[in-house]
Amino acid sequence: MTTAQYGAITVEPFGDSAVMVTIPHADQAIRRAGIVAFRDRFLAHRPHGVLDVVSGLESLLIEFDPMQTALEHVEYAARLVARWAPSPADGPARRRAVRTFAIPVVFDDESGPDMASVAEELGMAPADVVEAIVGSTFTIALLGAAMAPMMDGLKVPGPVRRRAEPRTDVAPGAIMIAGTNAIIQPFPGPTGWRVVGRTPHTIVDISRPDPVSFGTGDIVRFVPVTRDEASALDAGFLLPTEEAV
Repeated sequence: MTTAQYGAITVEPFGDSAVMVTIPHADQAIRRAGIVAFRDRFLAHRPHGVLDVVSGLESLLIEFDPMQTALEHVEYAARLVARWAPSPADGPARRRAVRTFAIPVVFDDESGPDMASVAEELGMAPADVVEAIVGSTFTIALLGAAMAPMMDGLKVPGPVRRRAEPRTDVAPGAIMIAGTNAIIQPFPGPTGWRVVGRTPHTIVDISRPDPVSFGTGDIVRFVPVTRDEASALDAGFLLPTEEAV
């Protein structure tokens, strides 16, 4: 995807040592696909002084060291990268295969402490919310903090609000939803997303050469299991169920 397809990017200062990149396009799908394409291109040509690139669903935060570079230099680099057409190396030959993951999830009260409140908000029974989640096909839009897979595709009657008071310590493997998105918690930590279930799989293992087996564009489906069924599974590091070009 080139700027001809998603339009000019917007680059705005974000404090003294960062810029925020967005794509002001009316189509949400184009905004999201465009920011992923821009991120990949920017990381492949990372400018001097850039410390980190933090992905959002529709934005990119570029953090830089003001002792090594200046805001105007980072902004210029971002606009230059956005104008470049993809090189032959970016073509289909290098495109990774899309993988599909069928992830077992326990949806009981202990694993999904926010399920009842989500059901009440949506005007549904908890069992119907589970059915909607299981019936949704998710696509990994980006890898967030700690390589957490953030996914599009939740099919419920309306967007799910985040918690008014974030939870301070959510267990790894927690399945969480907000808006029309889902995410899996890779490590213990806080979150404002609504916790509706938990998978017994380890989704991120930093001791492995490749700490995750998934990537952007991969497909995820959740499969309901009981707590006893989850305990009986050989649910170690998460691996794909199938792979297709």
